[in-house]
Amino acid sequence: MTDPEKDTDRADHTARIAALRPAYQADLAAGPDHFLGPRRTTCPWCSSARLTTRLRTTDLLQHKPGRFTLDHCTDCGHTFQNPQLTSEGLEFYYRDFYDGLGEQRMSGTFGGRAAMYVGRAEAMLPHDPSPKMWLDVGTGHGHFCEAARTVLPGTAFDGLDFTEGVDLAAREGRVEHAYRGAFPDLAPDLTAHYDVVSMFHYLEHSTDPDRELRAAREVVRPGGHLLIEVPDPESRYARLLGRWWLPWLQPQHLHFMPVANLRRRLADLGFTVVAEQHAEPHDPVDLLAAVWLALDHTAPREDAPWLPEPPGRLRRALRTALLLGGVPALALATLLDRLAVRPVSHRLGLANAYRLIARRM
Repeated sequence: MTDPEKDTDRADHTARIAALRPAYQADLAAGPDHFLGPRRTTCPWCSSARLTTRLRTTDLLQHKPGRFTLDHCTDCGHTFQNPQLTSEGLEFYYRDFYDGLGEQRMSGTFGGRAAMYVGRAEAMLPHDPSPKMWLDVGTGHGHFCEAARTVLPGTAFDGLDFTEGVDLAAREGRVEHAYRGAFPDLAPDLTAHYDVVSMFHYLEHSTDPDRELRAAREVVRPGGHLLIEVPDPESRYARLLGRWWLPWLQPQHLHFMPVANLRRRLADLGFTVVAEQHAEPHDPVDLLAAVWLALDHTAPREDAPWLPEPPGRLRRALRTALLLGGVPALALATLLDRLAVRPVSHRLGLANAYRLIARRM
């Protein structure tokens, strides 16, 4: 028996893809290279010319066309996308990722991580147990703010993002006020307005992390706190898993900052780091994600509007067979992530993220 509701949803999804295909094909008519700017010859963090290539990869999540390079500065350790996406390229690769075709999938992914969000909010308790105003920058659909309110019921949580997800967060009541746009552009109107500004996995998306940090200094009141969480490019998993390490997330992630670099930059801006955490922000999905990315890359792809045509019946059958065959590997990877690696991730240098809490002087 077939489910009429599921059949209708599937037909609607197919129709949406077909309607979007002409615009995507027009964008790709000149090839994907025109979405990249000129290549840098110096490090954007320290201006050193001592650069090496760390990684070359493709879009392993959406499978949009294009090839991307991450360069590494041998002087300061900063890793960055080079050449970097232009504004047109950012629009193309973000389109239908967090919103549009990807909205339902991402909402489910982020909405099911309440325990992680509670842990992030609890990290602030030893430093400010009762902040009045909190701005979550890069809030997406606002799920962190919704969960954090259970930890800090007296705190007003506002959200800022450049996607339409922040508008959804406001409609759903997850944030009290939604700001849509670029944080540095909006910061002058929010000067010294917040007790806490959080940036959870946001800085790596920015074209200019230093400008974001300066905006945060402007918005955090004196004595207030800045809470930052980012992927750790010094994680051993980053080297062991190579292109299959999920936090590389090309092409959306543009900058990867070693913790020492970020600590120094915060000090230069008048912040004092009061906490550094590695074990707590570790997300135990590295091996599972690597296996899934490899399987998804190998299997014939599902339909998407950036493909010239839908996959045929044979390709779909091959994909299903390969993914089903990969179930034991996925199950084993999940067990290793959660039971074997998670308890010792920081001790083994495998933690995939770090968190800094800094007080503005």
